[in-house]
Amino acid sequence: MEEKIPNNLEVGERIRRIRENLKMNRETFSEMIDISDVFLGQIERGERSLSLKTLCRIVTFTGVSTDYILFGDDTKNSTINKIDRILAKSSEANIEYFYEIINCSHVFFKTYKK
Repeated sequence: MEEKIPNNLEVGERIRRIRENLKMNRETFSEMIDISDVFLGQIERGERSLSLKTLCRIVTFTGVSTDYILFGDDTKNSTINKIDRILAKSSEANIEYFYEIINCSHVFFKTYKK
């Protein structure tokens, strides 16, 4: 079996793409994951490694899989899987709220976007 070892530069590039896809600047994203924006910049440039704690915070905040962040494996990173990870850590009341949002959006697109 081939041993996979994360590459700091590639990990940093994936984290930067995740942040940019969320349309967040470094300062805002770093606040959300409780690290400094300077440290986030170093991670994104591959100059520093992220800790397990920081990795977990990124996964929790973004819903992106650790496999994708560390190795670029996108198979566990589908939209449905990201939604499942969010729902797994949500209260019943929040899940019902999310359902209502999705259902209203579905009805809207079904009705007006033919």
